[in-house]
Amino acid sequence: MIRTLPMLLALWLLLAARAQASTPLDYTRTILDQARSIVASNQSQTEKLAALSVLFGKFLDSDEMGRKALGEHWSTFTPAQQKEFLPLFRRLLQRTYVQTLLLFQKPEFVYAGQQFTGTGATVDTKIITPRDQFDVSYRLVPAGDRWLAIAITVENVDLTTNLGNQFNRLLARMTPDDLLALMRRKYGNPGGEA
Repeated sequence: MIRTLPMLLALWLLLAARAQASTPLDYTRTILDQARSIVASNQSQTEKLAALSVLFGKFLDSDEMGRKALGEHWSTFTPAQQKEFLPLFRRLLQRTYVQTLLLFQKPEFVYAGQQFTGTGATVDTKIITPRDQFDVSYRLVPAGDRWLAIAITVENVDLTTNLGNQFNRLLARMTPDDLLALMRRKYGNPGGEA
């Protein structure tokens, strides 16, 4: 046991070094390959949704996207409202993105490349199905040994901006509490807040 501990530690360090050396394109490919395996599995639709939600929960910076989607409204939310909004937004984003992914029958992913920016990178991909093809770009920032998507653009439509436009329309006619109540009804109350 004592002899295997150093070997396990060395293996763990090697794997950690590989993960840290992963490019944005490699990391995105790993996530999307795992997503394709989940979609192609024999699991039920509910099990697939749950597995994809866990996977993309590790890939999407939904808190950053949620703050961006609320835009100027973020500062009008109280800290308690902000705290409740973020997990509800996470559920909304995952359902929007994950359920859309599940609608594709056996998607294939093509990787068009990556471009580095001052603070991160953009990875361009295509989702190819038997009937359609969709251009999808991920704007990523480094987060320790992985990359987090802070924006997803599908066919030149930024999902966060699109959701933000919907929030703007809703908040023009309702209060933050009304919006949270609507989101609670649609997406549950994952954080357990009242």
